[in-house]
Amino acid sequence: MELRFLTVEEFNDLLQRWNGETIKISKHELDDLDQTLMTLQDITYERNTRRLDDYEPMHALQLNGTGTTETDADDAQPLPSSVYEIPLEDNSLYEFDGQQFLLSTSRGVYKIEKE
Repeated sequence: MELRFLTVEEFNDLLQRWNGETIKISKHELDDLDQTLMTLQDITYERNTRRLDDYEPMHALQLNGTGTTETDADDAQPLPSSVYEIPLEDNSLYEFDGQQFLLSTSRGVYKIEKE
C-alpha cells in the first residue's frame, strides 16, 4: 500500500484503534536505531508550556503501556516507565499505509506498526 499523509486528528483517530494491541515502535535518530515492543493501553498528549529551552517539546504524543526496549546493542530491557513519549512539532509529518504509521520530526523518524 502507498503511504498517505494524515492530519494529526486523522493520525490520532487511526492510532486509537490500536489500543489493546502489541505494537513495535522503531525510532531512527541520527545513526541510532531503537526498537520498543509495547502493549498499547492508552494514547495521550501532553502540552508543556514551561519549557526551559527549545530542546524540550511543546507537545508530545504519549503511548501508554508495558513492554521492552531494544537498543543497537541488541539488549532488551523493560521500559523505564509505562509511557513512550514522542516529541511533536508544528511541522511533524504523519503518514499511514494501512499497516504502519510514520511520524517524522526534525529529530528523527518513528515507525509504529502492529507486532
